[in-house]
Amino acid sequence: MPGLGDCLRQVEIKRLKKALNRCDGVVEAHPQQPQPRNERALLHSLAGDNQAACRDSLAAEQLLKQRPKTTSPDPLLVEEIQLRAKSCRSLTSAPEAGAPSPAGSAG
Repeated sequence: MPGLGDCLRQVEIKRLKKALNRCDGVVEAHPQQPQPRNERALLHSLAGDNQAACRDSLAAEQLLKQRPKTTSPDPLLVEEIQLRAKSCRSLTSAPEAGAPSPAGSAG
């Protein structure tokens, strides 16, 4: 069974398809964990597939919301997932003054 950290293990830009296939296995093995979906979103983004990246980012955010209150996920993971999801929501809402830049907002 693939481990939670296997999505981004030994990723090579030239072989993103292979990394995505490996990450698909991690997502299937850990369907209730937000981390693999967040990492797969990054891989989709690197591959230029922003729609797939946003699907995974929003799914990761939803999984975070469904977690029992007794579990405390890594705060950095939570922040990363929330930033990606926020960026996706900005991209799908009415375009205003150009592309959103999560790095420039103080949140």
